Amino acid sequence: MISLFKRRSKTALFLIVLLLVAWSAWAVFVRTVERVTTVTIARGDIESSVTALGTVQPHSYVDVGSQASGEIRHLHVQPGDLVQRGSLLVEIDPSVQQAKVDVDQSTLASLRAQRVGAEAQRVLAQQQYDRQRRMAAEGSTREEDLQTAQAALVAARATLDNLSAQIAGSQSNLKGDEAQLGYTRIYAPMSGTVVTLDAREGQTLNATYQTPNILRIADLSTMTVWTQVSEADILRVKPGMPVYFTTLGSTDRRWNATVRQILPAPPNPATSPESSGQPTGTQANAPTSGKVVLYTVLFDVANTDAQLKPQMSAQVFFVAARARHVIVAPLTALTAVNATAGRYTARVEVDGRMRTRDVRIGVHDRLSGEVLSGLNVGDRLVTGVTHSHLADGRFTW
Repeated sequence: MISLFKRRSKTALFLIVLLLVAWSAWAVFVRTVERVTTVTIARGDIESSVTALGTVQPHSYVDVGSQASGEIRHLHVQPGDLVQRGSLLVEIDPSVQQAKVDVDQSTLASLRAQRVGAEAQRVLAQQQYDRQRRMAAEGSTREEDLQTAQAALVAARATLDNLSAQIAGSQSNLKGDEAQLGYTRIYAPMSGTVVTLDAREGQTLNATYQTPNILRIADLSTMTVWTQVSEADILRVKPGMPVYFTTLGSTDRRWNATVRQILPAPPNPATSPESSGQPTGTQANAPTSGKVVLYTVLFDVANTDAQLKPQMSAQVFFVAARARHVIVAPLTALTAVNATAGRYTARVEVDGRMRTRDVRIGVHDRLSGEVLSGLNVGDRLVTGVTHSHLADGRFTW
C-alpha cells in the first residue's frame, strides 16, 4: 500500500509540474497584451485651403510689333532695360516709305498746279458766259453762242471739281505714306521693362500680312498669378477670399493676396500662359472627357522688390478658413459619425482605461481638425491599439 501511494504521489507531482510548465509556456509564447499608443492634445493653428498650381505673369504688358516692312537698322534697347513711354525703341530702314512720300508730294504739287490753271479757265468761262448773257439781253448775240459759253463754264467747273477730288485723294495717300514712314521709328507705348527681344539688327521685317513682334514691354511692379483650379475644388474658391503662394526658388517666403477674378469657362487649349504670356481670346468649351477640367483663377500681388519674374511657377493656397491657437486633434485618430456635420467619436485614455467621447470638429485640413467640443488640452487621445505576445521575459506575474 505504501509503495502504491508513493507511485501515485509521484504521478500527481509530475502532473502538477507539467501543468506549471505548460502555463509558463502559454504565458510566455501565447498570451497577448494590448499596447496603446496615445498623443497628448494641445493647441495649434489650423487652415483649410484649396491647393493649385499657377504661373506668375505681368499684370500689364504690351507686345511691340512693326507696321512697316524693311530692315532693322538699329535697336535702342536690350532685354532688362527700363524704358519710359515715348522712348525710341527701334529704327527701320525708311527708304521705301520715304520714296512713296516723295512721289505723293510730287503728285500733290502737280495736281495743285493743274488746279490753278483750271481755276483760271473757270474764271474765263464765267466772264464769257456773263458777257453772252448781257449781249443776249440786248439782242446782239446768237442763242447758240450763249449756249456754248454756258457749256464751257460747266466744263470748267467740272474740271476744277475733278482736280479738287484728286488733290483730296492725293493728300490722303500722302497721309497714309507719311504714317508708314513714321512707323519706321517705333516708340514705347508704355513705361516698363523690356522682358523679351525677338528681333536683331539687320533682320528684315515683312508686315504685309501680319504684324511681326519685335519685343515685349511689361510693368513688373504688379504681377498676376494665373492659377488652374480643378472642377472638384472650384466651387470652394470665391472672389475676395485670401490666397497665398510660394515659388520654387523661395519656398520659405509667402506672397499674400486676394482672389480678383474667376474666369467663367476653362481656357482654350490652344492658348496658355506659357505660350502667350497670359491666356487671351475667347474661352473654349471644356476639355474632352477623361481629362481633368481646370478653371482659371486670377489674383494680383505687388512686386516691390522685383523678386517675382514672368513665367515663374507658383504653389497656390486658397484659404477657405483659418483658426488660430485652438485645440487640434489628428483626424486619423477619430472615427467619423457624420463628417459633413463635423461629428466624430474618439477614444481617450483615462487612468489606464479607454473611454469613448463624442467630438465635434470645425475647421480642418487633410490631417488635423479644430476641436469644438469633446476633447481638452492635455487629454491623451488614443491613436492606435496593437496586440502582441509576451516574450523575452517582458511580462508580470
